[in-house]
Amino acid sequence: MSPLNAGFLALKTKFVYVGIRVTDMAKSIDFYTKVLGMKMVGKSRIEATKGDVVTLAYDEQEFSLELNHYDNDSPFNTRYLVGEGLDHLAFGVKDLDQAVADAKRAGYPVVQQLKTASSRWLYVQDPDGIWIELFDRVDFWGSQ
Repeated sequence: MSPLNAGFLALKTKFVYVGIRVTDMAKSIDFYTKVLGMKMVGKSRIEATKGDVVTLAYDEQEFSLELNHYDNDSPFNTRYLVGEGLDHLAFGVKDLDQAVADAKRAGYPVVQQLKTASSRWLYVQDPDGIWIELFDRVDFWGSQ
């Protein structure tokens, strides 16, 4: 264990995607697909946040970019300043309940939890207040 990590419990995670907040979903999709060559691999609406989500990726990469656009009446639709569009960083975990317990023990309680009929994810904040999403991704580890 590195001396920098001494005394800290490391969650078993994989860095999966970065979510950025966009002001115009259509223009953002055009930019990332037509200019940067990414492909749209997912699109959904999350009523709990009053927001739309588009996932973009390259064929050869597991890592993706998530575009987030929130309705005017969403609590997540805050004033947009250039350079402050980072929405969150997302990490897949093998056991979400264990990850939550470990994060709480390390002093990072859950600040938001969301659930749909098919999935559950939650957020903790890093020391600088950046939201870190944790979600079940058993498929990354197979049957280990």
